[in-house]
Amino acid sequence: MPAFSPSDYQAIFLSVKVAVIATLLSLPFGFAVAYVMTYKRFRGRIAMDVLVNLPLTLPPVVVGYLLLLLLGQNGPVGKWVLQPLGIKLIFTWKAAVIATAVVGFPLMVRSIRTGMEAIDEKLIQASRTLGAGWLDTIVTVIAPLSVRGIMAGSILMFARGLGEFGATIIVAGNIPGVTQTIPLAIYEYVSSPKGDVIAMSLCLVSITLSVIVLIFHEWLSRRVVRVD
Repeated sequence: MPAFSPSDYQAIFLSVKVAVIATLLSLPFGFAVAYVMTYKRFRGRIAMDVLVNLPLTLPPVVVGYLLLLLLGQNGPVGKWVLQPLGIKLIFTWKAAVIATAVVGFPLMVRSIRTGMEAIDEKLIQASRTLGAGWLDTIVTVIAPLSVRGIMAGSILMFARGLGEFGATIIVAGNIPGVTQTIPLAIYEYVSSPKGDVIAMSLCLVSITLSVIVLIFHEWLSRRVVRVD
């Protein structure tokens, strides 16, 4: 295997960093959205369901372009919120985090919803009958019993983040050492002469990371089963 350049190591580190941060930032929002969509009945629920799952059906490049329009200097959020605060997101690693979070969010919500829907409704009713408030019920009943869905959603989103390409290259660019992740580095090497060897090496790194994530998920799932 050929030696990686410093920018290659930075791409590997940035891929893991972006995936981890996007997953951690999305987890509380994903849990809240899953809870609302599972246990609440309200007008516009179908519209909310469509909106949450829309990034799953749109091409990632479309998601990235929409984020660019929204967060760019002339976009509503970029112009009226970010610029007055002196915050720049476009073409930074933070934009890659946002793109990864948006693209992977539906996977997280769907997995957590699956875990919540598997909870026996009688347990929730018993909790409320014993005087627990809605927050106590979430903390003591819903969250512990949906932990498998939470784990699955987090792992899926993290894995999705490692492979994110289309939305990231639009909003973060492909800047070596700054915003370049493993998929973007592979794309650059494949597009250049004699870059196939390094591209294949980065592919092997990506596969290795994915296998580690899957093994960790299986190990964690078995630990949860033993605890139950």
